[in-house]
This record gives sequence, structure tokens and C-alpha cells, in this order.
Amino acid sequence: MTAILTLDHLSVRLPRGADRPLAIDDVSFAVNAGEIVCVVGESASGKSMTANAVMRLLPGGVAITGGQVLFEGRDLAALDEAAMRRVRGAGIAMIFQEPMTALNPLRSIGDQIGEMFSIHTDLSRAAIRARVLELLEEVRIPDPARAAKAYPHELSGGQRQRAMIAMALALDPRLLIADEPTTALDVTTQAQILKLIHDLQRRKGTAVLFITHDFGVVAEIADRVVVMQQGRIAEQGTADEVLNRPQHPYTRQLIAAVPRLTVPPPRKLADEAILTIDHVSKTYRTGGFLGRGARVTHAVKDVSLALPKGATLGIVGESGSGKSTLARCLMRLIDPDGGAIVLDGKDLAALDHGAMREETRNIQMVFQDPFASLNPRRTAGELVAQGPIVHGMPRGSALALARELFGLIGLDPAAVDRHPHEFSGGQRQRIGLARALALKPKVLVADEPVSALDVSVQAQVLTLLADLRARLDLSMVFITHDLRVAAQICDLVAVMKDGEVVESGPVARVFGHPQHPYTKALLASIPGREFSLARAAVPA
Repeated sequence: MTAILTLDHLSVRLPRGADRPLAIDDVSFAVNAGEIVCVVGESASGKSMTANAVMRLLPGGVAITGGQVLFEGRDLAALDEAAMRRVRGAGIAMIFQEPMTALNPLRSIGDQIGEMFSIHTDLSRAAIRARVLELLEEVRIPDPARAAKAYPHELSGGQRQRAMIAMALALDPRLLIADEPTTALDVTTQAQILKLIHDLQRRKGTAVLFITHDFGVVAEIADRVVVMQQGRIAEQGTADEVLNRPQHPYTRQLIAAVPRLTVPPPRKLADEAILTIDHVSKTYRTGGFLGRGARVTHAVKDVSLALPKGATLGIVGESGSGKSTLARCLMRLIDPDGGAIVLDGKDLAALDHGAMREETRNIQMVFQDPFASLNPRRTAGELVAQGPIVHGMPRGSALALARELFGLIGLDPAAVDRHPHEFSGGQRQRIGLARALALKPKVLVADEPVSALDVSVQAQVLTLLADLRARLDLSMVFITHDLRVAAQICDLVAVMKDGEVVESGPVARVFGHPQHPYTKALLASIPGREFSLARAAVPA
């Protein structure tokens, strides 16, 4: 096979004061024509830095210090910036992890895709417009003409990612680099994007370098796999070899951390409900002048559920299904339009804001993005102690409680004096958990608490939640779009679509014998589903 890209003993230096001298240390592998190579590893493994080194998009203070980046025999590391600009887009294209940060919010999608042609070709405006519509149709965006005129914020996450793929494929590049392009997407959208990349790659014979931390994705599309750890290659081989006969302990550790699709044996649940959601609805109304052109969105429609004391109720569904809106209604971060939310005999929906503020000690929330929800100017200890102090605990006692909680969640109590940016993503999520637990709530509402974490960190946080649930007799509402995670942590599950609960019950029944077509579609869309099921047959 012809090698399109060859990394030959590549090393990339980090700035002085970083946690290690080299981001990439003596890395060698190749990507052949018509092949998908997945580079997999945890955060800080060097996988995204490898992609940026190939594109010569390294941040300031980071530089290639050894080896070669050979693209069709030419060393990209030796090119000047003008020559490298001619390679980007035309020879090598990149799909970034977060399209909202990669797309210009002030320009339409059609303009941004068309720019690829206006810079690199002599096509006329009319020819560029026609080519843009062809590309949008090729990546299966509904109503391409409308999408071309839309701005990034007017498209869904999956549509924005498709627009990025259209832009990347515009000039028929020989190499496509995809950096975690499906991480934040729902399972059905994720499955569509993976199929799209796979189909386009097979049809056009493009070489693909796919960066991911999800072994389900690897099992779905990879021809060969490169496993990276701390900037070095731990293992590489065919997808079959690495997934089914891993040699390196680190690879085995990563695969073991992937949540299994099978459900653990059911726990005995209490007859008494700690939280009852009774016919709750929430409708959003936006836009329109004097009622014209107004949009009405029924985000939550007549939802009724019960959470037994000490149990975990999972709410699953795609983006826009209403699950996060329901969570915000439970916390009274937004007011429901109707229905009752009864926590331990008290209707939260009927409380005024003063009474609800007092009641928050009994129901606390863990947010999806711990970095955005933690004040960067305050120490971790102050953030955890803040709730108890507001509710009347003396400052000294609250800070002592924070140190005690740090020990409970597996962090060094001495770390209470550090600020959020000094912790890793998994550690920040633990701090968010400690902050929620500081008030000793009866119910914990966790909104996608592990969706942005690496598989090994995700496994640690899920184990910690299960342990805390048992030790503190916690009851949890767990919001997630990852059905493998729901299978491991939840006792009961409710599947939401377009604001309604379409199916609910014990997780083993709903996932083992789904009744609704939507639930069946979600389960069928899980990346690497066959790999997950095969792993489930192997004792843990």
C-alpha cells in the first residue's frame, strides 16, 4: 500500500515549566491510501498534538524538535509557512472537535465552504455556489440551499459537524484528519457522522487519521490503531489485534474501562419514592413581532416519573429531547409551566424563590462542564464550602468539611488551596461532586457528568458515584446521552424524545427488551455495539 502520511521518529517540545519536556516523543507510524488509522489515548497522551504537528498548527512555545512529517514524500516540518498554506485544505484537511469554535459565527455556512474554492481555485461565483450545494448534499444536510444561507448558530450540532466535513472535503484532500469529531454528539448523530466519514473515505479513497478516546468508535471504523500514552506509542497494529488481543497493559486498561452494554444484576429498590415528577410541562416561546413568526417549543410535555429512595433514575435521549430542561425544572433553575415536583412530601414547583433557595440543601446538581461551573478566582476549598456557609455554617467548619469531602471523593485534602485550573478535567468533576455533596442533599441531579471525560476517568467517576450512593444513601437523577453509561449506573431509565417520555422502567427491561422504535434506534446506534456486546461475554 502507498503511504500518504509517514511520521518518522517525530518529537515535539513543550514550553519550559510544562508537566513533561516532550508532547510527542519519538513517534513513528504511517497512514496509507484508502485507510482509516485511529490514534487513541487519554487527555495529554499527545494524540491531538500529533494532528496539530501534521497540520503545523502548534501553539506558541511548542515546536517540532526531531524527526520528519512526510506527506506524499515531502517533509512538512521543513516547509515555510507559505508552502504549508498551500498544503492545508488542498492536500490535508482537518475536522475539528468543536465546530462552533472552528466556524466563523459572522459568516454563513455557504460563504465559509465557498472560501476554500475562492482561495485555492479559479472557479466562478456561480460554479462555487453550485459546488457548495453539491457538498452539502453529499454530507446529507437537509435542505442544502437553506443550510448554505444559515449561520453556525442556526444549525444543530450534528449539522455543524457535517458542514465542517463538507468544508474539509471541498478540495478532495488526499489526507483527512478528524480530531474527536463525534465526542459531544448523540449516539444517533454520532453513528451518522461515522458512517458518513467511512462512506466518503471508501468512495474517494481518502486516507483518514482519526483522533479519539472512544474504543467504540475505534471498533466501528478503524483499519489500524495507534495507542498513545504520555506522548509515546504504547502499541500499534490492526484493529482486530489491538481490540481483541491487546499486548500493552495501558491498552488493556483503556479497553477494560469502556462501559459495558450489559446491565449489572438489579438492586432491590425501596417502595417509597423520594422524588415524584407529576405531569410536568415546559414550553418556550421565542421571536415574532405581534405574534407573527413566533416559535413555540414544547421542551417538556406532561412528564410523570418516580425516583425511589436510594435509587438512580436515568434520563436518556438525544439533544433537544428535553432531558436537560427537565433537570433544570427539577432544580427550579427554570419554572415549569405546570405539574408538581414533589421532593420528600414538599412540592418544589409551588415554592416561591425564597423558600426554594432554602430547599436547595435537599436537591443539588452536578453540571456537565465542571470548568465553566467553577469560579476560577476562588480556591477549590472555598467553592465546596460556599453552600454550607450560605446556609449558616461557620466558615472554619465549612472549610474543614471541604477537606473531609476531598478525602471522600479521592482527592488530597491539601489540594483545597488550589484553583480550578490547577486540576485535570476528572479532578474538576470530583470537585463539582464535592460541592454538591457539601449540603448533604437527599437527591443529586447529575447532568451529563462524565460525557467529556476519558474512558478511564469516566470509569473512576462512575465507580465513585456508585460508592457514594451506597455509603450516603443518595438518590440520583442521572442525565446522559451515552446508553453504555446509563446501563452501568442506573436502576431505572426513562427515554425522552421531543419532550415526552416514550418508554420507562427498569434499565434491564428497557435496554434488554425495548418496546418503542426510538429506544431500539438509540440502542442500535451505539458506536462499536458489537464490540461492547462481545466484551460483555467476557467476565469483568
